Amino acid sequence: MGPLHSGLGVMPLAVVGNPANRRVTLFLDAVRRAGLPAPEVYPWRDVLVSGRVPGPDCLVRIDSPGEDAEVDQLLRSGSPALDGQILGTAAAFAGLRVALARVEAGGGTLLNQPADILTMTSKPDCHALLSAAGIPVPDALPPVSGYAELRASGWNRVFVKPAYGSSASGVLALAASGRRVMAVTSVELSGGLLFNSLRVRRYDDESTIAAIVDGLAPDGLHVERWFPKASLGDRVLDLRVLVIAGEPRHIVVRTSRSPMTNLHLGNARGDVDAVRAAAGETAWAAAMETCARVGALFPRTLHVGVDLMFRAGWRDHAVAEVNAFGDLLNGHDTYGDQVAAICVR
Repeated sequence: MGPLHSGLGVMPLAVVGNPANRRVTLFLDAVRRAGLPAPEVYPWRDVLVSGRVPGPDCLVRIDSPGEDAEVDQLLRSGSPALDGQILGTAAAFAGLRVALARVEAGGGTLLNQPADILTMTSKPDCHALLSAAGIPVPDALPPVSGYAELRASGWNRVFVKPAYGSSASGVLALAASGRRVMAVTSVELSGGLLFNSLRVRRYDDESTIAAIVDGLAPDGLHVERWFPKASLGDRVLDLRVLVIAGEPRHIVVRTSRSPMTNLHLGNARGDVDAVRAAAGETAWAAAMETCARVGALFPRTLHVGVDLMFRAGWRDHAVAEVNAFGDLLNGHDTYGDQVAAICVR
């Protein structure tokens, strides 16, 4: 990775992102506070429509294409989705691959690598990479084609995840005992269509659960054995650990009374010190070392967001996911730390 300051002056920063998105604006604010020239923003829409990308003299940050309906439609090359509809995640992943190739072809010095972004976005690929590197992860099934094949596996407590997705979109925590089946998810089934919801639901009608899983299956499923999370009080928890330049720098504890801990689902932040005390220094240090090892798997990408779970009883831990755009942690100056790391590197 090239330096921000060169012998000929300052290498200009550029951002590929959605200009009005808070991720972009927060990064621009951090650059401004550092006294550096304002980066030029290259909208994802332009990348997808006209192919306009940063050139070879730029230091390029690639930000999330999410939270923009038009960009989502362009990525999918499909008809508009209804508000909140879960649709075409495999097509969106293919569109992202094309768009990232355009950015890479521009010749800029990239702060996060397209190949790394794609690996983190693909849950099966990321799980395989982590497992091969000896990173603790839950066991995973080979690809399944739908609900019937999932039930035939004999795995009775699993997390079912879309192969490509984020923010718990389409994720089900599924438990079966004989003929009884229960699923906890933020998916709402309406009129045969699947929608994201900010309310976590519990389904115990097997036909409804099957319809949800089968509705997600054409875009690919990733199924992991249910990892029982540690808890404090009556809330289970996990951690979002932001690794910047190989070092775990920011930690958010996410707590919930359901298996879904994502904060946008109405869950609550927990106390980092309380979790550290409950885990004990040896287990905590081992968990942070795992996060650093995850970051080391992506050495040419400035930051990664690691979702880390302690097992109930605090006996061990596992990585649930790795997030290419996992640096939006309200209350943490993650962007300032990234700008500082850029200047150092």
